[in-house]
Amino acid sequence: MTDRDLRRDALHNQQELLRAATTAFHREGLRVPMATIAADAGVGIGTLYRHFPTREDLLGHLTHRSFEFVLDSTLAAEREGATPVDSLRLFVDAAIRQRNDLILPLNGGPPITSPATEALRLEIHAIVQRIIDQGIADGVLRPETSHNDIVAFGALVAQPRPIDPDWDVTCRGLLTTFLRGICRNP
Repeated sequence: MTDRDLRRDALHNQQELLRAATTAFHREGLRVPMATIAADAGVGIGTLYRHFPTREDLLGHLTHRSFEFVLDSTLAAEREGATPVDSLRLFVDAAIRQRNDLILPLNGGPPITSPATEALRLEIHAIVQRIIDQGIADGVLRPETSHNDIVAFGALVAQPRPIDPDWDVTCRGLLTTFLRGICRNP
C-alpha cells in the first residue's frame, strides 16, 4: 500500500467517523459511548482516538464543520435570493434540509469553545443581519427584525429528527407563516 493509499484510507475513515458521530449524537445524545461511534463507522476505537483524541475534540470538529456548512448556505442564500425575504427563506430552508447533518449549540450540540468557530458564527449572524437590513431599507421587513429572530427560528424548525417528509412540509409551512409575520405588508 502506498503513502497516498494510506492517506486516502485515513481520510475515508475520518469521514466515516464524522458521519457516524453525527448520527449517533442525534440518536443517543452527546454522551454516546465513543466505542459506539467507532463501531457505527466500521473502525476500531484506536482509529477514532487517532483522529479525535477526546470527545471534546470530536464535538468541536463537528460543531466547526456544521458552522462551515451553515456559512456556505448563508452565502448562497444571500447570493441567490431575489429579495431579502427570499434570501431568508433560502437560509432557513437550508437549515431544514441539513438538520440531520448539523451539530450546533441551538440544536442540542455543545457550546462553542473555539475562537475560529465563534468567528464563523459571528460571520453568519452578520450576513443574516445584512439581509435583514436590506429588507428593512426596502420597506418589506419590520424594523424590529434581527438576526437572532431568524437564527432562533431556523434552529427550532431544524431540530434533528428521523426522516419524516410530512415534518419537512410542516416546517416549510411554519417558515411561510413566520416570514409573513416579519414582513411589513404580508
